[in-house]
Amino acid sequence: MRSHEIDYRLIGDDMQVVEVELDPHETVIAEAGAMAWMEDGIGFEAKMGDGTETDNGFFGKVLGAGKRLVTGESLFMTHFTNRGAGKKIVAFGAPYPGKIIPMDMAEHGNAITCQKDAFLCAAMGTKIDISFSRKIGRGLFGGEGFIMERLSGDGMAFLHAGGTVVQKELKGETIFVDTGCVVAYTDGIDFDIQKAGGLKSMIFGGEGIFLAVLKGHGTVYLQSLPFSRLADRILQAAPGGGGNDQGEGSVLGGLSNIFENR
Repeated sequence: MRSHEIDYRLIGDDMQVVEVELDPHETVIAEAGAMAWMEDGIGFEAKMGDGTETDNGFFGKVLGAGKRLVTGESLFMTHFTNRGAGKKIVAFGAPYPGKIIPMDMAEHGNAITCQKDAFLCAAMGTKIDISFSRKIGRGLFGGEGFIMERLSGDGMAFLHAGGTVVQKELKGETIFVDTGCVVAYTDGIDFDIQKAGGLKSMIFGGEGIFLAVLKGHGTVYLQSLPFSRLADRILQAAPGGGGNDQGEGSVLGGLSNIFENR
């Protein structure tokens, strides 16, 4: 199934939005809740699956949707279609500070493997599947890197990454990465998990117990701020997590504490 040809425009810097321009009858698929705004004439519908299972029948769609439950994603995806006469725009926003990565699948061998929470939206015709590791080390200890999503197609797909995005081209080299910092990689890259040094380093190093090992020939996308790391820092700073509520130096901050303690 050939993907729909869509145009797009990125807006913003650290909290980016991608505006997708659809010709009449063109469709873009997205994760539930990703839409920011859309023009009149855009119709949307929650469907089970990505729309590539048309020949698989009902049970094929259920199986495909069931795989998404394994990754912790919604059972349904939202399909946005231009039902008007001219070009229409629908926009999708990043869920937390970072960058949106436009990915022309045709330039990446028509397939890419990404973290399960990196996918934002894609042209209709893009198949979204899950990728399990057959390696025991990665399967048992991979954490964020265990269950990945595999995107395949020949159109545009958009990924979201936290913080700064770094693109690395590997030509037989090997790099070691925090498991949460891996956003995506192309075919030709071998991905595995290994222990991070000795026992002392694993306990006191503060870099996590395991590291992702990527090697081979292909492209790797890395992020400087995984959402899990951002969430941990927020929880640590919150009063309930042991942090101190400074009230940001505001009189209102002190007043709110007075009312909370009554």
